[in-house]
Amino acid sequence: MNFKASTIVERLPIHYFSSLHEKVAAYQEKGIDIINLANGFPDLPTPETIVGALKDAVDNKENHGYPSFYGKEKMREAVAKFYRREYGVELNPETEVMVFQGSGIGITGIPQSLLNPGDYLLTTDPAYPAYKVAAALSKANYYAIPVHEQDGFLPDYTYVPEEIAQKVKLLILNYPNNPTGALATPEFFKESIAFAAKNGFPILHDFAYGAFGFDGKKPISLLQIPGGKEYGIETYSASKTFNMAGWRFGFAVGNGSIIEAFKRFHSHSYSTVFGAIQDAAITALNAPQDNIDRLRDLYEQRRNVFVRELRQIGWDVSYPQGTFFAWLKVPEGFTSKTFTELLFEKAHVAVAPGEGFGEYGSSYVRVSLANKEEILLEAVKRISKLEIFN
Repeated sequence: MNFKASTIVERLPIHYFSSLHEKVAAYQEKGIDIINLANGFPDLPTPETIVGALKDAVDNKENHGYPSFYGKEKMREAVAKFYRREYGVELNPETEVMVFQGSGIGITGIPQSLLNPGDYLLTTDPAYPAYKVAAALSKANYYAIPVHEQDGFLPDYTYVPEEIAQKVKLLILNYPNNPTGALATPEFFKESIAFAAKNGFPILHDFAYGAFGFDGKKPISLLQIPGGKEYGIETYSASKTFNMAGWRFGFAVGNGSIIEAFKRFHSHSYSTVFGAIQDAAITALNAPQDNIDRLRDLYEQRRNVFVRELRQIGWDVSYPQGTFFAWLKVPEGFTSKTFTELLFEKAHVAVAPGEGFGEYGSSYVRVSLANKEEILLEAVKRISKLEIFN
């Protein structure tokens, strides 16, 4: 007997990356060497100090019971200390911090905590696909502002129709940006807060790649900007900053009323974070900044080598400002889909088609820099043999 899924589930798209991963796996099972530059997870292991902290914490019998739904007190204090050290932001660990199993829970859960059917979730195009899913799960409408390379991939709020702006109940931003690699400026965040204040809605800032800004530019937190904590909440992930992708640890900080709403939603919808993982995350947050700096420098070096080599074969692409992704404009005559298929079938290089991030991504492909330098260079070599840019 086959049963029909709910209307909400029927509205959800197939996970954007799952079909691509399946295609790569199918070719690899046939013995075909595919270079996978489409993945979005770190390629380096979790630092031994963090792994060691987990091993010790597992032996602590206090961690064998249910922890607080909102995170251990020591955990929330470590988050507050991290934000004070990195961004000069003061947080109340009791009312302005909570932890959960991966920042993805925050990205989909916070909108469900704030939005009602008929409300609008506002974001950019292109954008991380989960934002559209968050609107669907909330039974909310979705409106995306086109962003363009010449504008630094920052949205212009004057393009939002007034009748839409009046119905917006949540704006989601993401800088450093996946997929474009763009960074926010203080001026842009000030404009965003002013727009939110004018229309009376909050901002959710997805700060998953907050550790990675290049060319000496440190990414800024929304909460650093005057009014940021009044109108905003920020989600952060341990996956990228500390190479803890499989650990599923994230947290949210910011406006106390949003935190309170999300706490209530979370306590009914999700489970707690294993206490030993929280203890290991405390070690990660308290670790010297040098560890983060070294990882950022590694991604920047890979970016420099990869983009430079692409330019040498005639592909006129830009250097991303942050994250560990490169957002590459496809050659004339191609769409993101047709170019992705060409690279896959002829060069055996997998990249993510930009159209998966929105209509305005259809002229780009996304490449992950979370691959060793020699792998990136081999990918360029394979692409060069196609003689597309001659």
